[in-house]
Amino acid sequence: MADWFLILTIIIAFVLLTIVAVYFLVHYQHPDDKNDAYLPKLTVLIGFVLSGATVLLLPLDVANNEGYSGCDGYDTSLCGGLNMLLFWDIIYWTIPIFIFFLIPFVTFYYEADDGMTMAGTSVGATPNSRICEAVKYEAGVVVIFGTIFVVMYLTLAESNVPVVEYTGNVMGVEVVTGTGSVFESSFLGELSSADVSYIDTVGDTAKDTTIEVDVTISTFFAAFMTFLGWLFFAVFGGIGLAAMPLDLILAFVHRPKHMDAVEFAEAQVNIRQRVNELVDVGELMKIAREERKIGGGASSGGGWGSGLKDRLSKEGREERSNLLEFKKAVYLLETDVEEFQNCSSHYNTYNPLIPYFSLFFGVFGVIISLAWVIQICIGVLPNEPLTPFLNGYLRWFDGFFPLFGVLSVAILSMYLLLCALKGAFKFGLNFVVFQLHPMAVGKTYMSSFLFNIALVLLCALPVVQFTTTAFSDYARFTTVGQVYGIQIMYMKFFNWFWKSKIFVYILVIVTGLTTLYLSCCKKEDRSKSSIYLRDRLRNRS
Repeated sequence: MADWFLILTIIIAFVLLTIVAVYFLVHYQHPDDKNDAYLPKLTVLIGFVLSGATVLLLPLDVANNEGYSGCDGYDTSLCGGLNMLLFWDIIYWTIPIFIFFLIPFVTFYYEADDGMTMAGTSVGATPNSRICEAVKYEAGVVVIFGTIFVVMYLTLAESNVPVVEYTGNVMGVEVVTGTGSVFESSFLGELSSADVSYIDTVGDTAKDTTIEVDVTISTFFAAFMTFLGWLFFAVFGGIGLAAMPLDLILAFVHRPKHMDAVEFAEAQVNIRQRVNELVDVGELMKIAREERKIGGGASSGGGWGSGLKDRLSKEGREERSNLLEFKKAVYLLETDVEEFQNCSSHYNTYNPLIPYFSLFFGVFGVIISLAWVIQICIGVLPNEPLTPFLNGYLRWFDGFFPLFGVLSVAILSMYLLLCALKGAFKFGLNFVVFQLHPMAVGKTYMSSFLFNIALVLLCALPVVQFTTTAFSDYARFTTVGQVYGIQIMYMKFFNWFWKSKIFVYILVIVTGLTTLYLSCCKKEDRSKSSIYLRDRLRNRS
């Protein structure tokens, strides 16, 4: 029977995640989406709860598999009465369904009436045409990633687990059994770990070998999504670990201050000039787009193949690059206008506590980021941890107040997810290679919500694996620890990446480089970005 405290914890966590998700959705949504886009909103709500539940399953797994007298080490999934293996299998299946099916389809449907986003689709498209457009683009996503997954599963769904094979006589009967450093007990034959110890002590033979273990689809889903997520988390998470606390502290340093008459006039003139420049840029982009349509550069049939060909052409790529730079310049202008208003017309109504909250969370972020970097350097990258550090901290709290240790793991894990979001935005802001999706209060469209939720879900499983590895002592009896520490760790192809810790090295290197870059580089002159884009468009014509 499941422990009532664990069941109550699950219910409370689910309710809290739902409340927080609803609050963020209502607080950040754009007024244009207030009474519309119900399917994207539902997708965002469920995705938010799913990402939070994925990270919080690790501390629940720890609580379920420790401190119970009925736990004998053979079936750790039922020690606290909860079948954690079933819980994790649900997560392994649900995350790829959201990332590859639901979120792309909803995003395509939501943006299907945007002529700049979906080639060949006119503004004001009917619901039926929007569904057809979304289905066509979703079919491409399913074919591409479905093919990749099927091919990889058929060729790589096998783990070669290293073991030590013991051969000897027990009570006159010759037996063969095995164990290994990754196992707590015997897993070959019917002997217990005590029998294995007896065989070893009487001087019988032992040799290193490997066994082939077939991997289930759900476990392969976990490995595939973890590997895919690491490609993003190693870069964005590293950027966010440095940028998150620094930007919060800078928000306090550059807090709104009252402007005198001269400063007010200069800022007003600068903003007016930038507005006029962006209006010119918008007109030039509109003219270029119309000329390309007249010249036959854009597809007129609206088919998926022709639309994709148009988007991949040289003119299509250049137009998309200009659009991204234009959106970046607009975002920076809107940010500066808001800061200008806080220093002038809104100065008397601006909440003076906001910068101090930013400073508090910035200092708190510095502590957490440093703790993670230290834990990586002394507890993850070395083959043998140099010191327990955070593991010792968590085990110490487990001795007299286990709930605080669970909350600490939850906070540390959620912080990594927030760093990945911060890193993605910071990267896109400095290197315009994909569309910006900032989270602004009262200004966030559903497309930005969907992008950010997809990124969080993509990084959720890498965070779980990374946290499980970093807290290997604290999470030594967990079900997910056995899955990542045995089946996925020794799986074909993925094995090299996990054992070489290549992604962890990238994470640390990116964090260090980002810290140097943000500390040494000068602040960008935002007024020049729109000027460069305008001049480039004029030279083309």
